[in-house]
Amino acid sequence: MENKTLILLRGLPGSGKSTLAGILAEQGKYPVFSIDSYFTNSKGEYNFDYSQNHLAYKQCEQLTAEAAQQATEKIFVDNTFTLDWEMEPYFKIAQKYNYTIYVLTVEKYHTNKNVHGVSEEQIEKMAAKYKVKLL
Repeated sequence: MENKTLILLRGLPGSGKSTLAGILAEQGKYPVFSIDSYFTNSKGEYNFDYSQNHLAYKQCEQLTAEAAQQATEKIFVDNTFTLDWEMEPYFKIAQKYNYTIYVLTVEKYHTNKNVHGVSEEQIEKMAAKYKVKLL
């Protein structure tokens, strides 16, 4: 029996999701997909454009599905996932391709700021909507 895992890393901007995903993916051994990738150019510069956000979500889902279709052993997705519906497409991908899915919530216990320019006010709004399912 194959042991394939899809791991969603969720948390507020600046919590360290991308950093942790890179560590868990063993420096590129396994793929990491993120909505942020859509807005990052080849020089590593991040330029968010809200009008393109729906395209970023679709691209992230598509890349994840393609990796799952290829039976990639481990797949990591790092996004805020503040609302449950944002994770639903990944639950469906996991079910379709027989992946065990894990959702890891990354909390901010460090002093680094988010690199995407998300205001503290916006982060507080996101935090108010954020729900963790413990049972």
